[in-house]
Amino acid sequence: MKTINDFNFSGKRALIRVDFNVPLDKSFTVTDDNRIRSTIPTLKKILKDGGSLVLMSHLGRPKEGPEEKYSLKHTLQTTEQLLGVPVKFAGDCIGEEAYKLSAALKPGEVLILENLRFYKEEEKGDLAFAEKLSKHGDIYVNDAFGTAHRAHASTTIVAQFFKDKCAGYVMAAELENAKKVLEKADKPFTAIMGGAKISDKILIIEKLLDKVDHLIIGGGMAYTFFKALGGNIGNSLVEADKLITPAY
Repeated sequence: MKTINDFNFSGKRALIRVDFNVPLDKSFTVTDDNRIRSTIPTLKKILKDGGSLVLMSHLGRPKEGPEEKYSLKHTLQTTEQLLGVPVKFAGDCIGEEAYKLSAALKPGEVLILENLRFYKEEEKGDLAFAEKLSKHGDIYVNDAFGTAHRAHASTTIVAQFFKDKCAGYVMAAELENAKKVLEKADKPFTAIMGGAKISDKILIIEKLLDKVDHLIIGGGMAYTFFKALGGNIGNSLVEADKLITPAY
């Protein structure tokens, strides 16, 4: 796996999939900047090389197109403070305005694109949408580990349109940690899994089953397990298509 250490970004626009899905208060102020903060070493490395940054992310779960509370413009101030440079904003992630802004970037400049999920094509992994996103950069960098397991347009699909592509520091570190857990974990070994959807985690769980001594399931996805075991979960979150009726 190539990382950003394998590239010199001088004169290049790096299109970076970051995870800026951060919590906001009622005034749209970021209340926890950890996800943004974690990407800063990746971003600074590229800027130090003499490259420019085009950042793309999702925020929240918008249902029908653009919504003010899910706009990534609310992350600008925090990103500027942590990165130490001005950050530009495109009011769309595709379209002429966005392309003009990204094409005009000079070395050391930064642009954040509007929320990818304002387009349903993002979560559908639409090929044409991914190609449109790819026009923003010369090199593709994936540094959004939390969304890397989903075949969305901005993750696995957009990478098809780049000869030069790599992982950022967040992604590389998480993959290295996962490798240690799966291959070199000390015993006794207890794994704790959380999250809303079992569909997002089932492959990881299958990998862990013959390696762990104990596996603890928490978060919203626990209700699907309860339901599969015949439990009563009321109106709690459940993925009905993942259920197999127990034989008792």
